Amino acid sequence: MTGSLPENGQKPVPAKRRTRQPEVRRAAILEAAREAFANRGFAKATIREIAHRAGVTHGLVIRHFGSKEQLFLAAVPSSRNLMAEVAGDPQSLPTRVARSYVRRMSDSEGSDPFIAVIRAVASEEAAAKRLFAAMHDESVKMYAHVIPSPDLPERVSCVGAYLIGVTFSRYVHRYGPLAEMTDEELIRHLVPHLRAILLD
Repeated sequence: MTGSLPENGQKPVPAKRRTRQPEVRRAAILEAAREAFANRGFAKATIREIAHRAGVTHGLVIRHFGSKEQLFLAAVPSSRNLMAEVAGDPQSLPTRVARSYVRRMSDSEGSDPFIAVIRAVASEEAAAKRLFAAMHDESVKMYAHVIPSPDLPERVSCVGAYLIGVTFSRYVHRYGPLAEMTDEELIRHLVPHLRAILLD
């Protein structure tokens, strides 16, 4: 099986061997989607390219996820996944959020969908707005289990805005003090700011 046709001078992406197991195929699609969205951005990544990376057909991706936006949202860690990271004592929530965020970004090696949605703002504003709105709503539901508060939506928006800035500096632009910190240094830097937003 040959790789996909090169675009913009990039090397062909080899297709994965196809499998008949539904859960394995779904996982392969999500992995391919995270890579494609992060590397090429939401606007440029295509369902056909993602299907090829995953070793499945274009139609199977649509059957599983319905649209590119729905696939993107499925590739982002859901509130159910993140609850395991943030559930617990509200006072230590900022530390858990900081560690979860830094570990996620470091483990993804630049392929986290959060990076893709930031890049999508300039090229596909309407889609980016819908994606940010969906991510915000999921986050509010998640945090509500830990810190119920009448102004929780505003606090969650501030957390999102703060982490968007950090993500851009460290993982997109990759320049400045935030980009030069070790993971542990970054966590220590994030915690007091997250505490001020979430708990003060």
